[in-house]
Amino acid sequence: MTLKQKIYNHYLHVITEKVRHLQHILADLKDSATNETKSTAGDKHETALAMLQIEQANIGGQLEDALAQQLLLKNINPTLTPTVVVQGSLIKTNRGYLFLSAAMGKAVVENVPVMALSQQAPLGRKLMGLQAGDALTINSIAYTIEGIE
Repeated sequence: MTLKQKIYNHYLHVITEKVRHLQHILADLKDSATNETKSTAGDKHETALAMLQIEQANIGGQLEDALAQQLLLKNINPTLTPTVVVQGSLIKTNRGYLFLSAAMGKAVVENVPVMALSQQAPLGRKLMGLQAGDALTINSIAYTIEGIE
């Protein structure tokens, strides 16, 4: 298995676990809301129910975002090796590895630090279409592409 495939699998596992966790929290909140509707405690009941509904909306939004990231990752074929930077590329730069996928932050895979960023991020937008040997500067930081997987 290549480094790119290991990185892909790591991030796919992370987002799958996040989705599972958020779904569990949402189910618990729905159960709590169901139990709360059986209460007849007046104002206290109304406040508790409203707080549960707000929390459900917040967790629901997080779940939507996580599902979108999961779908984006599932649409990447980690076995492809493009010659230019595209969605799903693992880019080796003079400043480390970048995985152009979903904005999922830093990870260490096989003792290699990697940053997963989206193509909507300023750096992601500038990287699109570049190839090995190309250079770019963003926020006064110079990047040179040393390789693309």
